[in-house]
Amino acid sequence: MKLWGGRFTKETDQLVHNFNASLSFDQKFFRQDIDGSIAHVTMLAACHILTEDEKDIIIDQLKKIKKELEDGTLEISPEYEDIHSFVEATLIERTGDVGKKLHTGRSRNDQVALDMKLYIRDEIFALDELLTELLETIMKVMEDHTHTYMPGFTHLQKAQPVTLAHHFGAYFEMFKRDRSRLKDIYHRMNYCPLGAGALAGTTYPLDRELTAHLLGFDGPTLNSMDSVSDRDYIIELLGALSMIMMHLSRFCEEIIMWNSNEYQFIELDDAYSTGSSIMPQKKNPDIAELVRGKCGRVYGALISILTTMKGLPLAYNKDMQEDKEFTFDAVDTVKGCIKLFEGMISTMKINKEAMERSAKHGFTNATDAADYLVNHGVPFRDAHGIIGQIVLYCIDKGISIEEMTLDEFQAICPAFQSDIYDAIALKTCVNMRNTIGGPGEKAMARVIELNKKYLTENPILAKDQD
Repeated sequence: MKLWGGRFTKETDQLVHNFNASLSFDQKFFRQDIDGSIAHVTMLAACHILTEDEKDIIIDQLKKIKKELEDGTLEISPEYEDIHSFVEATLIERTGDVGKKLHTGRSRNDQVALDMKLYIRDEIFALDELLTELLETIMKVMEDHTHTYMPGFTHLQKAQPVTLAHHFGAYFEMFKRDRSRLKDIYHRMNYCPLGAGALAGTTYPLDRELTAHLLGFDGPTLNSMDSVSDRDYIIELLGALSMIMMHLSRFCEEIIMWNSNEYQFIELDDAYSTGSSIMPQKKNPDIAELVRGKCGRVYGALISILTTMKGLPLAYNKDMQEDKEFTFDAVDTVKGCIKLFEGMISTMKINKEAMERSAKHGFTNATDAADYLVNHGVPFRDAHGIIGQIVLYCIDKGISIEEMTLDEFQAICPAFQSDIYDAIALKTCVNMRNTIGGPGEKAMARVIELNKKYLTENPILAKDQD
């Protein structure tokens, strides 16, 4: 069944039909299509465009079709052009002429726009839940490792000592922003396009506010041309998904390095690692590498929709059908990556000793040694040069700064006293940095408290969200 055959005198070429059809991928939102139709029919009856009996017959069958599709007792036939025509044809087959009234007052254009919005909204809810679970896992690591010292890096060079809690806290902030972006998209897109028709509304006295209310929207869209041609919310979602993947990819890069023999900061669980077909000693971080690799796949979806939309005049154009396949793929990819990544970091073993050893032997306390001299009356620029000499001396001797004797310190600068060892201890270096946002114990306790409050006050987005 086609929804548009009356004007045509011959059948569509099969190759054209195959090229034009979207059923192979848009069947993914059969639930949204049926839910939208139920709301539409309810509104038509409330406006006395359909009778109550007609409404009840249509809704009863739509619910049955939905259930049968969900439990697999009804199969979607590939002969149909799209999910909309399949659902409508099945309804008409079961209800006769009553079913033909389903499409009164709407077009496939506003129907497609509605289905896509409902799908995107549902996926935003699912993504927000996964991100919240990831944040809770990160929070647990932060709580458990406020005293796990490790080197902080700039330019991939050891810079200053931090804690694992502080390091993970950086990613907490990233994923917190990701949740915020999803919430923004949800509120900006949550207006109902149904009733916009093909592009210019309809002559039927529809109650678009009622339709919007029934479907959980904040209201109807206010311009029918924009309603059917708007894909901003998809572009925004794919942008947000790209950011999520970028954050996951950065985190995975560090996990991969930390899991290497050179670092040995962590050991990934066997369930999240693979072996080599030829080298029996290998334990590869494949999950982290795949998540990192799939980042480009999601970026590609964003570039694709931006390229598709950049030259389209108002209102609907068939090009917009290209918004679905890569969006579905990007959403599924990101959901899978978040879930796998959360499992990976929640099961990995953390080698506290290796982290602390790396911090001690990376001169991460050099800045603190310079600050010590400043506090003992040495100008900072001179102190900077003195500590540079000390680093060269330690490299030549193969020792860390704290392994120097007091005589060695004083031979380079007499300002050093026996309290230098306390000043450059990792615990001191970290805990002196207690301004909010720093790695110090007091600062981290405050941040953890604030993050717990954030998780409590920002519950997972849900369909009844205000």
